[in-house]
Amino acid sequence: MPIHRRQLLSTTLGLAAAPLLGGSLAGCATTAGGWTTLLDGPSLKNLDDWSPLGQGNWKIVDGTLEGRNGKLGYLLTREAYADFELRCEFWADADCNSGLFLRCQDRAKVDADNSYEVNIFDKRPDPSYGTGAIVNVAKAPVPMPKAADRWNTYEVTARGDRMVVVLNGQQTVDVRDAKFRSGPIALQSAGGVIRFRSLKIRTL
Repeated sequence: MPIHRRQLLSTTLGLAAAPLLGGSLAGCATTAGGWTTLLDGPSLKNLDDWSPLGQGNWKIVDGTLEGRNGKLGYLLTREAYADFELRCEFWADADCNSGLFLRCQDRAKVDADNSYEVNIFDKRPDPSYGTGAIVNVAKAPVPMPKAADRWNTYEVTARGDRMVVVLNGQQTVDVRDAKFRSGPIALQSAGGVIRFRSLKIRTL
């Protein structure tokens, strides 16, 4: 059944009302609505509960998880997820190259060929797959939305072969693609500055 605007608004309001709980994965908490906090920046003490990959320059800075001007790197969740709703709060500078990688198929190699990359990249040379897009799967709206120099919210619903992406209240993707059914979530740092403040998920 299609996800209508009313359903998306209800999801957005419900997410906004959900409290920030927990910290790293070991201290995550589940609310009455079934939301689990994977990352709560103000409570984050270390990165022990994330699986690092590559050479990302990750640090905990001012209540956020920050990747800054490092070489390509990722942080992966310990758990794999199939069908879910996800909410992520992030800040990016103008040169940021980052993204959320969903249903990753290989923990030793994360890229847009073996996972769904919900992009954060305002200066991508091909803007059709820049911020708001799922790289090589679903193009961003025209004009491409921008994320630089402010706090943003990504809301993603993945159910079976359907994925819906909402950036700051604007639906940017509604697509069907059946390549990947389950896998961990990865946060990327590939240039510029990215900060993640909150990451919550509810399995469906």
